[in-house]
Amino acid sequence: MKEIQLCMDGMTLEDLIAIAREDAEVQLTEESEKRMVKTRELIERWLQEEKIIYGVTTGFGALSDVIISKEDTRQLQKNVLMSHAAGVGKPLDRETVRAVIALRVKDLARGHSGIKLETVRCLMDFLNKGICPLVPEKGSVGASGDLVPLAHVALVLIGLGEAFFKNQRMTGKEVLARCGMKPLELAAGEGLALVNGTQVATAIGALAVYDAVRLAKITDIAAAMSLEVLMGSRTEFDPRIHHVRPHPGQAAAADNMLKITQNSEIISSHKDCRRVQDAYTLRCSPQVHGASRDAIAYTENVVVTEMNSSTNNPLFFSESENFLMGGNFHGQPVALAMDFLCMAVAELGNISERRVERLVNPMLSGLPAFLVDEGGLNSGFMIAQYTAAALVSENKVLSHPACVDSIPTSANKEDHVPMGTISARKCRDIVKNSEHIVAIELLCGAQAMDLFTNMKAGDGTMIAYGVIRDSIPHLASDRILSKDIDTMIHLIQSGKIIKAVEKKIGKLR
Repeated sequence: MKEIQLCMDGMTLEDLIAIAREDAEVQLTEESEKRMVKTRELIERWLQEEKIIYGVTTGFGALSDVIISKEDTRQLQKNVLMSHAAGVGKPLDRETVRAVIALRVKDLARGHSGIKLETVRCLMDFLNKGICPLVPEKGSVGASGDLVPLAHVALVLIGLGEAFFKNQRMTGKEVLARCGMKPLELAAGEGLALVNGTQVATAIGALAVYDAVRLAKITDIAAAMSLEVLMGSRTEFDPRIHHVRPHPGQAAAADNMLKITQNSEIISSHKDCRRVQDAYTLRCSPQVHGASRDAIAYTENVVVTEMNSSTNNPLFFSESENFLMGGNFHGQPVALAMDFLCMAVAELGNISERRVERLVNPMLSGLPAFLVDEGGLNSGFMIAQYTAAALVSENKVLSHPACVDSIPTSANKEDHVPMGTISARKCRDIVKNSEHIVAIELLCGAQAMDLFTNMKAGDGTMIAYGVIRDSIPHLASDRILSKDIDTMIHLIQSGKIIKAVEKKIGKLR
């Protein structure tokens, strides 16, 4: 089984995906273990000196002026986890919780939190033993970190809360016993160290970004297929057009679609037709897809930076033997990026649905109505376009930014919060919706391509068409389309279509 080392820096989206979705195990580097031990020794010395340290010897938030006695510091750690575990809503799915835990361990491994090595190792055991804490998805405002959901994760460490193990839901105490572990008794400052960070928003966001990168490629493939069957032109992909407006995403999308449609007999067959220009959804596809690609790239950079950051407060610096109060727990960088990504991915779905409309509308396509024989008796892909339209409309609602809405918390001590976890959850849903929209476009494109029996499609579109037809037959008469859409989603999410196309024409950008 693959193993990922967690240390100061260097964690990639691919590393996180391996842990979250492929059950890769994790291990700390020797350097990170030494850093954590050194920082904890410093805190223990300060405790003996009765130094006042926020969250270690004081209360939290608006209660930061309350000094906690030595006798009460351990009870304080338990109290902070119980009181902060106020989440509501359905539980986060397993892959998201695994991503959250991985990122929390990654943050702690940087050695600035003051947590004990033993505690971090126990948190790692959740990943390596397959323990998935039950974490309600709602309740975080994204400042002071994702306090609420992270508290639900940490509760299981002390034998409280609930968790899933081998598809069974059980108490924290039961799951620890099943795995040969004992509940921890947290030391001073550890409760805050476990909940004070941006890892929930970042985890949800990172998974969404990874899927958005894949979605951008599959959308180029779908658009190229639609362009061919709608008798569009390859002229709009000419690199000279994009050289004089050098947005990198635009150039990448154009290059992809140029390669995908290479050697298309369908396109060559109407080279001298009377149509002057294609509709925007075809002609401007590099510009629209490209703008979304640039937004995805920006968001990926923000998310990967956050994955390799220290987001606690206070931050301990063992080398200089001091600590600093700051605001690295504030999720604004992730919140803004995720709201930006919401719009970018929604636009991929938006333009894809408009191409679906062109494909099923005989007045626009010149193809059979709704791409089926015996129209009237058969509805074909009529209602699939309804579904795409419904998802586009939902995406528009979800694209309203969450980060511009701040509601003060903790008696106005925390008087600006980013709502970044809401931004990330919205983005997750938009990515899933847009995957389904593009799946419908691919179904319609393949159905239309069935009509071109005497002409060969482009190098890439022909391969994509073949992969689709290996799993989804031609729609000769009406059948339950949701099953076809589900199968297409599997082809998209597995990467099967992209891998096959890239094997033929080379790596897509």
